[in-house]
Amino acid sequence: MNESMESRAIGIDLGGTNIKAAAVTGKGTIVAKIEWPTEADKGADHVIKRMQEMARTVVANAGWQWSDVCGLGIGLPGFLDHEAGVVEQLVNLHWRNVPILDIMKKDLGIPVYFDNDANAAAIGEAWVGGGQGFEHVVAVTIGTGIGGGIIIDGRIHRGANGMCGEIGHLVMYPQQGRRCNCGKIGCLETISSATAILQSAVEALAAGVPTRLAEIPIDQLTTKDVVDLAKSGDPLANEIIKRAMETLGFALSYIGNTLNPQRFVIGGGVSKAGAILFDLIQKGFEDAALSRVVEACKIVPATLGNDAGVIGAAKLAIF
Repeated sequence: MNESMESRAIGIDLGGTNIKAAAVTGKGTIVAKIEWPTEADKGADHVIKRMQEMARTVVANAGWQWSDVCGLGIGLPGFLDHEAGVVEQLVNLHWRNVPILDIMKKDLGIPVYFDNDANAAAIGEAWVGGGQGFEHVVAVTIGTGIGGGIIIDGRIHRGANGMCGEIGHLVMYPQQGRRCNCGKIGCLETISSATAILQSAVEALAAGVPTRLAEIPIDQLTTKDVVDLAKSGDPLANEIIKRAMETLGFALSYIGNTLNPQRFVIGGGVSKAGAILFDLIQKGFEDAALSRVVEACKIVPATLGNDAGVIGAAKLAIF
C-alpha cells in the first residue's frame, strides 16, 4: 500500500435525518464534505446505496482517485455486532440485522469499518479535537440525549457487547426522577440533556413559577432560551441549569473515579453555552471526585463540532 492510500479515507456519519460524508487525510483534515437527506423511510437498502454514492461523490470532490483511498468508516446511531459486521438495530431508522459491512465492501471494493456514532465522535475528538495528545479521554455529547465514548490507552473501548460509554443512562435519582426512554427512572439523560432542560422549564411554567421564560410563547421556547436567561440572572432558569450541569458533573465524578481520564471533552449544542455551563460541571465534578482524579483531569469543550463524527469515522480506516 503506497503512502497516499495510507493517508486518505472516507468518513460517513449516518443520522436519522441527514447523512454526512467527508474525505479525510491521515492528519485528520477534511478535504471535501457533503451532506444529504437520509430518506430513511425508503428502507435500509436505499440508505446504503446513498452512502455508497456519497462515498464516490466526496472522493471525486476531493480530487482524489479511488485507488488513493485506504478505506471507509461509518458512524451509526445504534447497536452493532462488531464481530459479524452487522447492524443489530438502528431504532430511529427501523433497521434490524443489516450486514452493512459486507454490502458496502462488495460494492466499493475497499475496506469498510463501523462503530457507534458516539464512539466515532469520541475518536475524532481524541485524534484531532479537544482530547488531542492524550491517551485517556472520555467524550460526552449533550443533545437530545447524552452520549459518550471512552478512549483508553489511545483506543476506543467498546466493552463486552458494544455498550460501553452509555453515560446518559447512569441512574442519578432512582427514587424521584423522570422515567427515561430506556425504562429506568432518573437517568442522567432525563436531567442534563437539552430535552430535559427544556422539559424542566415547561413543567415550571405550567406550575406557575415566576420567570421571564413566561414572556416566550410556550411553543417557541427552546433550551437556548433557558440558557440565555440563566446567563442574564433569571432565578428559575438559573436553578434549572445549575441542577442539570452539577448533576452532569456528579456523573463525571463517577466515571472519573473509575477510569481516571486526562480529559473530559464535552460536545453537543448545549456545550456551546460556555463558562456558565462548564463552571457548574466543574463544581459538580470537584465536589464528588477524588482529589487526585481531579488533579489529573480537565473538562474541556469539544472543538470539531458537527465534523467530529465523520473525522472519527474516517480514523477507523486509518492506521
